[in-house]
Amino acid sequence: MKKLLSLIAIAAFGLTTAFAQTPATTPAKAKTVAKKEVKTTTAPVKAGVKQEAKKVETKTTTTAAKVKADGTPDMRFKENKAKAVTKVAGPTKKDGTADMRYKANKEAAKKN
Repeated sequence: MKKLLSLIAIAAFGLTTAFAQTPATTPAKAKTVAKKEVKTTTAPVKAGVKQEAKKVETKTTTTAAKVKADGTPDMRFKENKAKAVTKVAGPTKKDGTADMRYKANKEAAKKN
């Protein structure tokens, strides 16, 4: 009986290691993209009706600060770096940052 159980245990162990060594499923092939043709039709224009073209105005300002796509200032430019400098309310550390051990700095941080 012990020989039979040990034989089954060895067979089970052998099968699990054999299946564990097989490679995983093959990687998925790249999807093919089918091009779709879109047909657009324009309605015929009546002879007596005039079409008015709408004019779209875009405003650009040259004095505006440079901003990223998400709207935050781009810090690579000098004018944005100058605006970012803020005065600390209370005592500072050697590196110039606010020392948060003081009440004045803690209150200023809560306001921001």
